[in-house]
This record gives sequence, structure tokens and C-alpha cells, in this order.
Amino acid sequence: MRIIHTEDPTFAETFLRIRQRGKVFDEQIWAIVRDIVTDVVKDGDEALFAYTKKFDGISLNSQTIEASADEIEAALGSVSPENWRILKMAAERIERFHRQQTVPSWMASEEAGVELGQRVLPLERIGIYAPGGRAVYPSTVLMAAIPARIAGVSEIILVTPSKSTELHPLIVAAARLGGVTRIFKIGGAQAVAALAYGTASVPSVDKIVGPGNAYVAAAKKMVFGQVAIDMIAGPSEVLVIADETAVVAHVAADLLAQAEHDVMASAVLLTPFRTLAEQVAVAVEQQLPQLSRREVARQSLADFGILIVTKDIDEAFEIADRFAPEHLELMVTDPDTALKKVKNAGAAFLGGTTPETLGDYIAGPNHILPTGGTARFSSPLGVYDFVKRTSILHFSSDALHKYGREAADFAELEGFDAHARSVTLRMTPKNS
Repeated sequence: MRIIHTEDPTFAETFLRIRQRGKVFDEQIWAIVRDIVTDVVKDGDEALFAYTKKFDGISLNSQTIEASADEIEAALGSVSPENWRILKMAAERIERFHRQQTVPSWMASEEAGVELGQRVLPLERIGIYAPGGRAVYPSTVLMAAIPARIAGVSEIILVTPSKSTELHPLIVAAARLGGVTRIFKIGGAQAVAALAYGTASVPSVDKIVGPGNAYVAAAKKMVFGQVAIDMIAGPSEVLVIADETAVVAHVAADLLAQAEHDVMASAVLLTPFRTLAEQVAVAVEQQLPQLSRREVARQSLADFGILIVTKDIDEAFEIADRFAPEHLELMVTDPDTALKKVKNAGAAFLGGTTPETLGDYIAGPNHILPTGGTARFSSPLGVYDFVKRTSILHFSSDALHKYGREAADFAELEGFDAHARSVTLRMTPKNS
């Protein structure tokens, strides 16, 4: 891994290149996705089945696109007891954490004759995208489905691509534990389009959540407005802030854990101790050959991995906030105090005994997190992403007369005399 000091002339350029990787959609991808979405909107199932055959190599029809009860039970039956145990433990911890996020409806009478409040209701139907290509992520199914179920969503639809007509047992097991109500064997931009606009076989949803490849991300961006989405998920990233107390082997292992995701993943270390950075670089090279995905990790680290030496620990936190990382690890003497310096991070992992892997799977907080600097303004997926809020207003006749004149005057300030008249009519005795 390359070591660079913040005072080096190339630092700003290097920092910007890593931070903005994956930000701009490839024009060719955008054009392909636009055609796919347009075709699914226009031709529905016909286009959906054609693209599934083209990209996934399987033939589906209106009878086989949705997983049957027999298929689901067969998949569940092939999950080992040990895998069930792990999935159940993760599901229980995820549920326990997310139950703290529920938001109640409320009404308040701030004065006589005026009642104001907010009604909180769940979305009716949501769609979860679960990748199913070279790797499958049952953890993501749990992270998306459990908060939706807690929010009260009545229909949770899962779409997951497959290279065969058989479902992946771990995905189905996670779907069962999460509360998924229907599973469709489709993926890619065509699945996103089907969820957004609906076809004869796939119902339209209110919101689409879950990560996917660049085509899925582009499709989610394209259909936003027709439906809600959780976020435009970019390449994954970890940023580690470490002081002289950090264990070198642990820092290296955590950087590699991120790098093995894919070649666009980013692993960054910030430390004021150059000796630590040099030791981490050596440890990364020592650990890398032991990984099954070492070539992916090697490419990721070569392109988007960096060990940054800062002037002091305060500069490390300043740069981290500018990066606004998806995952922030604080391997410092007093991580609780250090956390107070953090403004922008999707998830923060405190201390050397809290690796990101715990958060990915069994800690409980959601691992569907803002990436690419969007932690400046967005948050992890949660129960609050599956509800909608309605404002409630009730004024008595006395309250109307108390505030009506000012409301009418304000309307006239903006040139809307019909607005003003709708109030003043009610304040006239013969119309009240």
C-alpha cells in the first residue's frame, strides 16, 4: 500500500480520486439501463423475461417467476442446523436494535381550539434487492427486511437473480427470518424497473432498498420519483484512524477485509505515526497471500487503498470528516472521547476490539450504509425508512377567528386572493 503525507503535493489529488470513485455513472451503463427500464415499462413481463434470459441465462414465465411454496420449503430444508443458528442469532440481534427506532404518532393541544400532530403509518409494499451473482448476502436480506417488518410494512417483496432456477438456500432462510412475503427470481436493472412500475407478474412497490452492481444503482437512480429508494449505493469503504496503541496486524486485517469486497472498494488509514503506517504496509503484504480473494484485494488496494500520515491526530479527524466514510474505525487510546470529534460517518466502530465485521453481520445496527461521502447528509437504513408521516391539523371556530386574519393577510402577500378568501368567508357570520 502507498504511504502519503498530507503535506505531499499529490495528497489533495489522491484524496479526491479515492473519495469520488464510482460517483459518475458510466455513459454506456446509463444508456443500457435506460433502454432496459423503458422496455420493461412498455412491454412488461415480455421484456422482463427476455432480459432475464439474456443476462442470467434462465427462462422464466408468469408461472415460474415467483418462488413457489414448495421451492421455498425445499431450499429451507437444505440449510444446515449450524447455519440456521448463525442466521437466527443475527436476526434476533438486528431486531432488538431496530425496535428502538420506532416512531409513534402524536397529537398536541398547544392552546384552546388548536390541535396539531403527526400520524405515522408504514409503507404498504416495499421491494428488497438482494445480489445473487458471484456472491450472495443473506445478511443484507436480514438488514433490509427486519426494519421493514418492525415498521409494519404488510408486503415485503424480495428480488434476487439466479443463474439457475433454484433459489439460494441462505437467501431464502434469511427471507423467512426477516419476514419477506414473496420472492421473485429476477435481478438486474430489469428487476428494479419491474418493482418500480409493475408488470402483470410483479406488483409495483412504494420503495426499493438494497445494494446491487452499477446497473442496479443506475436503475434505482432512474426510477427514483416513481418510487422511493434507500440510497444510491456506491463502492464500499473503510477509514481507520489509529494512534500508537493500535495493533498493527489488526489494522492490516481490517483494511484487507474491506479490500476483498471488490476492486472498487477503498481502505484508508489515517495516523500521525509514520512508523505505524510503514508497519501496516508490511503487515498487509504479509497477510494478503493468505486470502482466497487476494487478487481482488490486491487490485482494490493498488487503486483505492492508501496509508495517510497526518500532522497530528486532530488533522486525522478533520480529513475523516471530509471523507465522511461508510465505516469509520477508531483504533485510538480513548475512542469514546474521540467519537465526539466525528460528525460524518455511516457507522463508527470504537476501539481495537470492534472490527467492522461485527457490524456487517451480528452486532445489530444496520449495515446498509451511506457511501461515497453521503454520510454528510444521510443515515443507515432503519425502521424510519419504511414509514411515512402525515401532518394533522384541527382548528375550532374560535381558533380560526383568532388566526384567520393573519393567514389571509399572508396569502395576499404572496398574491393568492383565493387562498385569503377561503379563510375570510369562514369568518363572516352568514358563512360561518
